[in-house]
Amino acid sequence: MPEGTIIVTGASRGIGAAIARTLAAGGWSIAGVSRSGTTAAGRGYACDMTDEAAIADTFRHIAADGRISGLVNNAGAHEETASHVITAADFERLMRLNATAVVVASREAYPHLKAAGGGMIVNIGSFFDKLGVAGNIAYCASKAAVGAITRCLAVEWAQDGIRVINVAPGYVETDLNRNFMNSEKVQRWLARRVPVGRAGRADEVAAFVASLYATPVGYLTGETIYLDGGHGMNH
Repeated sequence: MPEGTIIVTGASRGIGAAIARTLAAGGWSIAGVSRSGTTAAGRGYACDMTDEAAIADTFRHIAADGRISGLVNNAGAHEETASHVITAADFERLMRLNATAVVVASREAYPHLKAAGGGMIVNIGSFFDKLGVAGNIAYCASKAAVGAITRCLAVEWAQDGIRVINVAPGYVETDLNRNFMNSEKVQRWLARRVPVGRAGRADEVAAFVASLYATPVGYLTGETIYLDGGHGMNH
């Protein structure tokens, strides 16, 4: 039986909600962190993931409620802005949520995971980390940063028994984008571009994340694992 609590950020909607539900179904205690404090499973904690002090305070409260065994850094946002008009403030705002928050949350989880003898951090990146996508300079840069953060933390914290994995989905249908993803135009494009012929599902990402916790492989750390139906490698 799983022991301890896994923190899932962005746990109220989309992929984060699916991850929280799936981990809870596997027997894990879940601390779901979101701006609203709502969570799809477990105990909910309200936190602005761009606020460093708020993250530290929230993680202290979670630790007081039970031992922290893992962290899923899922909270993030996607914005499109043409590169010739993007402001530094716009770029830095997305980097703060998608990348800086990963560093801060991991830092706050670290002493608890170390004290427990180890654990695992799973970061949710994107296959956009290796693509050139018009209008997505901030998003692509932030997700590339998540891969770099994953590698650095994995190397630095391996001696403490802490593994860090980056799961990088491709196009995934969620409750947030379902109408767009199911439009005839998008469906035709996905069938042509994605080798498996469709978008991924949030429950597929969740099942993979849960499998990483269910079957620990101690020699696996620092890697970015793409979950994109072969899209990123398709010529």
